[in-house]
Amino acid sequence: MSPDVASAPDLLRLLSLPIFAWVAYRDVRTRRVASRTWLPVAALAVVLLAWDALAAWEMGGFAWRLFSLQVALSLLLVVPAAYVFYRLGAFGGADAKALMVLAVLFPTFPAYSVLGTVVPLEVTPIGVFSLTILTNAVLVGAAYPLVLFARNALSGHRTPVAFVATPVPWTEIEETHGRIVESREGFDRSGLDLDALRIYLRWRGVTVADLREDTATYRNPASLPATPNPVGDGAVVTDGGSSGDPWGAEAFLIDVGPVYGTTPADLREGLDLLAEREAVWVSPGIPFLVPISLGLLVSLVYGDLLFSVLAALGLA
Repeated sequence: MSPDVASAPDLLRLLSLPIFAWVAYRDVRTRRVASRTWLPVAALAVVLLAWDALAAWEMGGFAWRLFSLQVALSLLLVVPAAYVFYRLGAFGGADAKALMVLAVLFPTFPAYSVLGTVVPLEVTPIGVFSLTILTNAVLVGAAYPLVLFARNALSGHRTPVAFVATPVPWTEIEETHGRIVESREGFDRSGLDLDALRIYLRWRGVTVADLREDTATYRNPASLPATPNPVGDGAVVTDGGSSGDPWGAEAFLIDVGPVYGTTPADLREGLDLLAEREAVWVSPGIPFLVPISLGLLVSLVYGDLLFSVLAALGLA
């Protein structure tokens, strides 16, 4: 890349790429990204935005008005959209923070020279780069079900559920992220969240292997330990029977409080399946920081995918 095309702020913006690559990796591996991860990127974004604002102000006239409009659209469209999607459950907190940071870091289209070619190749008339990153991320994410089905098909699983889930052996369930999407009656998208399962297992001090080895004992709530309750009376209360609270699911949720929207019925159904079956269908969900990071990379090299499609259809 040559500095005769890219401005100094645009070159410095590329420092964010390794961080986005790292958070994408973390999202796949753990589905967890610490909030402090975004602090240096946010600080860089604010400094570079101020740098660009000063340059646009000095140019004045149309350049300043255009820059102000693009920044306003970036902040007033992308930031609220990220927050709304987060509140609706479409995004995780880290996904929303990533998009908010990108709204400040890339409000306008950058320009780089690569082997004599200026990229991004496809620039939109409105010129709000964070919107391009967002739409590219959505398009990349939309391809995820096709990738999942292709992977399942190679393993011989070609049912419709293979677009949204994959069979996971019980031996791997404790290291898997996602949600069980089946019940004894069939497929159910509101099944047990595996994060909730891990919390339950740690709360009881057992593993899935333990539950399978002695299902009758662990299904009986009388087997629950006298776990201190930090918000109640200091102990788990059970009815001592085998049917009042199978697996101690209700006692668990009373003790620890809400866990990813899990109900006692969800937990019992998931535990019953894991105790009986060799594998269960799990929807891994979309680790959306991966589409966001890929969307950023595609945006920097190619530009706006959606604008290209709409232009090809004569709609832009």
